[in-house]
Amino acid sequence: MGVFADPVIERGLTCGGTPPVGDWRDVERLLNVAELAREGLDGSGVALAVLDTGINAAHVARRLDRAVALDAQHSWKPSGVRGEAGEFPVDHGTMCAFDTLIAAPRASLIDVPVLLSRRPGGSALDGLLSDAVAAFAHLRTVLEAQPAASRSLVISNSWGSFSPDWDFPAGHPGNYSDNPAHPFNLIVASLERAGADVLFAAGNCGRDCPDGRCAYPSRPITGANSHPRVLSIGGVDVQKRRVGYSSQGPGRLTARKPDLCAYTHFSGSGAFGDDEADSGTSAACPVAAGLVAAVRTQWPSSRLSPAQLRTLLRRTADDHGDIGFDHDYGYGVLDTAGMLASLRRRAKRVA
Repeated sequence: MGVFADPVIERGLTCGGTPPVGDWRDVERLLNVAELAREGLDGSGVALAVLDTGINAAHVARRLDRAVALDAQHSWKPSGVRGEAGEFPVDHGTMCAFDTLIAAPRASLIDVPVLLSRRPGGSALDGLLSDAVAAFAHLRTVLEAQPAASRSLVISNSWGSFSPDWDFPAGHPGNYSDNPAHPFNLIVASLERAGADVLFAAGNCGRDCPDGRCAYPSRPITGANSHPRVLSIGGVDVQKRRVGYSSQGPGRLTARKPDLCAYTHFSGSGAFGDDEADSGTSAACPVAAGLVAAVRTQWPSSRLSPAQLRTLLRRTADDHGDIGFDHDYGYGVLDTAGMLASLRRRAKRVA
């Protein structure tokens, strides 16, 4: 009789190019959006800025089959970029806008097409980052114009560096990836201290199936994506399995990155075709930003600071991977039920 191996067989990881896993209604259910609505947490009156390739609001409204609130007055675009707020071609930014509205359907979108920047610079990132600094400076004025008692601004950033060749070398005074003193990293911290919630995608350089552009030999969560004052968001599918491209920590500015994971690789916006997934940590980040915006409906920064909200989300996350923090899932997957329970307890303490 022969003796043969009987190895453990499991499904492969969700990777780029694989079919969608579930759809946006699954994400809506997993985020417990119905319960958020019952609590009055739907994003009403909350400014939600999407820094990306621009939003096509009409496409988002068609896909959601409901009206979309676009704040054209407070939207901003880099010098030389053509197009009006909410009327850009359907692309990556439209996907991100759609995904923010899953948890915060009544949030007011601020369109900031910073990824359309064509400003020249000394490195591949330099021109973009100078316009990103200008965008954040604009958002600071938007935030400070709000009444102090109800101040809320959520900023979703699904972009980052894929290669050290895009940046000046570590130690160079112009370096961004490893340098907390870079002007963009400084203004990110400044805006957070003023009361904004800043979220960045962790990136798509996971060891299992990285994006083909990834060229970091290690620690691919760089620059503001690894900033201590932002939420760095990794990705899981709707079965709560880490997608293989979701970047693992440690981060370069802060070791404990990503902070959390949110849902990605689902059928949703149709920005790239009906059969294509909203994928990457590019989708996970705005999904998480929408949940933050929902919280801000009744919990402005004067009542719950960005740092306190980050702590709450980490503490109530659904732990996966190793017990406690790990560099695959961070503190775990966003858990709306746990978050709401903690907010209710907090409300009773301060009542």
